[in-house]
Amino acid sequence: MARGENGRAEEEKEVRAPLLAAARRVPRKNSVNSMRGEFVARLPEKVKRGVDPESPFTIDVSRTRDLLEGEKEYYEKQFATLRSFEEVDSLNTPNVIDEALDLEEQRQSEFAMKISNYANIALLALKIYATVRSGSIAIAASTLDSLLDLMAGGILWFTHLSMKNINIYKYPIGKLRVQPVGIIVFAAVMATLGFQVFVQALERLIENKPVDKMTSGQLVWLYSIMLTATFVKLALWLYCRTSGNKIVRAYAKDHYFDVVTNVLGLAAAILGDKFYWWIDPAGAIILAIYTITNWSGTVWENAVSLVGQSAPPEMLQKLTYLVIRHHPRIKRVDTVRAYTFGVLYFVEVDIELPEDLPLKEAHAIGESLQIKIEELPEVERAFVHLDFECDHKPEHSILVKLPSTQA
Repeated sequence: MARGENGRAEEEKEVRAPLLAAARRVPRKNSVNSMRGEFVARLPEKVKRGVDPESPFTIDVSRTRDLLEGEKEYYEKQFATLRSFEEVDSLNTPNVIDEALDLEEQRQSEFAMKISNYANIALLALKIYATVRSGSIAIAASTLDSLLDLMAGGILWFTHLSMKNINIYKYPIGKLRVQPVGIIVFAAVMATLGFQVFVQALERLIENKPVDKMTSGQLVWLYSIMLTATFVKLALWLYCRTSGNKIVRAYAKDHYFDVVTNVLGLAAAILGDKFYWWIDPAGAIILAIYTITNWSGTVWENAVSLVGQSAPPEMLQKLTYLVIRHHPRIKRVDTVRAYTFGVLYFVEVDIELPEDLPLKEAHAIGESLQIKIEELPEVERAFVHLDFECDHKPEHSILVKLPSTQA
């Protein structure tokens, strides 16, 4: 019995051992494939069952047995780390950029934005008519949403055009930060709409005055317009959500939101007309709260991307692996730092080279490292600092307040 318990304790100790720690002892010349081979060889048998032989950088934890949730998460992270290292090694392979494919993707993105704007114009006109005919505050909320859709669509379209037209003397690092700024403005407008609708619906409830019932003709128009708007927005959402362009995905999020608001608005208007009048303003309040919550989160997400938040540990691991394996003359890595400055990361790397290394060779190592880091899809710009020792103070200080001349 004691032997069985000891055996299980040894197995648990083996499962929880930091298997990738061996990577620190692997010579620089070895690739991620050799690291993976050693890593998989040291896995417990119950974990090896989940490794896909045809995709050696993937583990299916559902095929493993007797693993705790924390252990499953641990191994998934380890394999994700190996996959990121594989991506780094693939940067050494020559990559031919398909300009035709890039232009086609850009054309599809612009087409998605154009049809979204045209649809918003048409649906706004239809919803204004439906609001006038029905008198429903829930439908009015949906109509105001369409009005702001048009305004916000204009903001996003302007953002897209602004990013394409760059004056390198006025904007020396480009205008990618226009994208999150445009999305923040877009989301803030939508959240403001939600608050206005919330106030109006609350006033309707406080007044406690039932509205007149809709006629059969009004109901027909209401059904026709709102269902048409819902199906159009659903189709646009399905089309836009597959885009790799973040602005188009913002359109997709708005289209999905419109599907929800159209359905809830129509349901509230019909139920309020058929049963209890207060269902209509109550539905409008629900829509308003949903609007405020949804778009406030979008504002926060994009605002954080502009304030220099550090990249997650997985990204820093990936960068460190890239730097360590870049060149055999790199003696030590002093600093690897990555932080948001818009959609993508800015990266700062400090490396130690031999003191007697010629400037020409040192520059070649640093420049090639910068180029390789900037090839990562998550990185916008990289800064590589070369040094001959790592015992000095940090090169940059962190400001905690604006200088008096800027305050």
